[in-house]
Amino acid sequence: MVEQTLVFIKPDGMAKRLVGQIVGRYEEKGLNLVAIKRVEITREMAERHYAEHAGKTFFEGIIASVTASPVVAMVWEAPDVVAIIRLMNGATNGAVAQPGTIRGDYAANFTDNVVHASDSPESARREISNFFPELG
Repeated sequence: MVEQTLVFIKPDGMAKRLVGQIVGRYEEKGLNLVAIKRVEITREMAERHYAEHAGKTFFEGIIASVTASPVVAMVWEAPDVVAIIRLMNGATNGAVAQPGTIRGDYAANFTDNVVHASDSPESARREISNFFPELG
């Protein structure tokens, strides 16, 4: 079954100028890019996006990190795309992500981990509507 997922390249990935390399990896895998745009994430968008983490000790750090500069948001589509992209991205903590994954190759810690990707088809639908309301 074909699914869609949201990915965005976080400010640290933008600062490292990784957009082309990351997009290229997903394209080489055969995934279909449905939408892409540069986004200035507002605090309100970030709070909606990370709502399940509100009140946790790392919440303010994630909000500050993701709103620090623009991101590149994308919608990708393919059968099982959520699982595929999560495998390609690697562990959330870049310090322990396997070499060969995006985070394993480009990230060094939990907060500055280069990319975000939806963790389920349900999350993907919610996140896509937050970043791409025009697709709803």
